[in-house]
Amino acid sequence: MSTEQAPNANFKPRVFSGIQPSGGLTLGNYLGAIKRFVDKQEEGIETLYCMVDMHAITVWQDPAALRRQTRELAAGYIAAGLDPAKSMLYNQSQVTEHVQLGWIFNCVARMGWMGRMTQWKDKAGKNAEKASLGLFAYPALMAADILVCHATEVPVGEDQKQHVELTRDIAAKFNHDYETDFFPMPEPLIQGAATRVMSLRDGSKKMSKSDPSDASRINMTDDADTIAKKIRKAKTDPDALPSDAKGLEDRPEARNLVNIYAGLADMSVDQVLADVGGKQFGEFKPMLADLAVAKLSPISTEMGRLMQDPAEIDRTLTAGANRARDIAAPIMDRVYNIVGMVRPV
Repeated sequence: MSTEQAPNANFKPRVFSGIQPSGGLTLGNYLGAIKRFVDKQEEGIETLYCMVDMHAITVWQDPAALRRQTRELAAGYIAAGLDPAKSMLYNQSQVTEHVQLGWIFNCVARMGWMGRMTQWKDKAGKNAEKASLGLFAYPALMAADILVCHATEVPVGEDQKQHVELTRDIAAKFNHDYETDFFPMPEPLIQGAATRVMSLRDGSKKMSKSDPSDASRINMTDDADTIAKKIRKAKTDPDALPSDAKGLEDRPEARNLVNIYAGLADMSVDQVLADVGGKQFGEFKPMLADLAVAKLSPISTEMGRLMQDPAEIDRTLTAGANRARDIAAPIMDRVYNIVGMVRPV
């Protein structure tokens, strides 16, 4: 066993990840995160999947919309195959240990670490002075999300890998400062062909729910006809598909559509191109549309059904939060003891 792996040898394997309920689940969320959450659930490892609503409010959220979006995200989790009996599904604000540990990590992390985070630079842009303190500090809360349950594995998109690396830095500094081996060193899990799904209108940009063009993305609430129409109209180039992945270089739209097919079909890019190499997009797009409809429209239909009973979603999230607190509360008690805080008797 390598030295890097050794720190986790004494920790129970446990998976944690989360998505912000800031509205509009997309195909990017599904292929880049939720589908992989389901895969990890089926491995028999303890899994916690969160609606990270405390992260969502680092930028302004309409309260009624936030409640609806939290339930919609939960519905998306369940419709995609996450089983509340197997995985703990909950919204972050229901498990107060997340923010309790988040504050302690605010005192462990360094300002310079936060200032170097690429997502902070991207989101704050030239208006950093007007951004919320929460937006600047949220990587410390993300570290707390992961470590409050002693997660050892974190399924994330490529753009979140830096945050898991920061989590490891915070864990290492806490362990060093308090002369303990209390926190594990979580590993980012970045898998599959479509971990970063790009816009259907511009293959150089990430598929985003904030893009003003609805045609740029496939929403998880889109019906079969809408899914097929968006794929038929997706931007492409005039050349035939290549027979190997190297041929997709400098062809961002072609690469994106092939990646999407690979992600939906559970195939590698090379396996897809072995089947479709030489085909024109006029032949490939209908194949992709049929596959996407077959995989995604049942999820959309089930999400709609679940959203008809928001009280049942709330009960599911409360039950998940209670189970998550059974893990987080004793860990947080130990943290307080390590730090030197006097706890109620």
